[in-house]
Amino acid sequence: MLVDQLERLGYVRRVPDPTDGRARLIVIEERGRRAVEVASATLDEILSEWKTYLGTRNFTLLHQILDQLREITDPYAR
Repeated sequence: MLVDQLERLGYVRRVPDPTDGRARLIVIEERGRRAVEVASATLDEILSEWKTYLGTRNFTLLHQILDQLREITDPYAR
């Protein structure tokens, strides 16, 4: 399971849910927060490069097309 792997690597930890004794909450650790920051900054750089290369109009069109394709590829998009 993905959460098990992330927990073993120190990105998250499981804690008891204070409102439901049967449940566990996933808490993002500092290492996980740093990874999210790096991923976000990297994504921003990539999108900036694509926008510069394609131009604003084509970049916007690409974004719209990818959003449209998400409707048939991502079961959680609905």
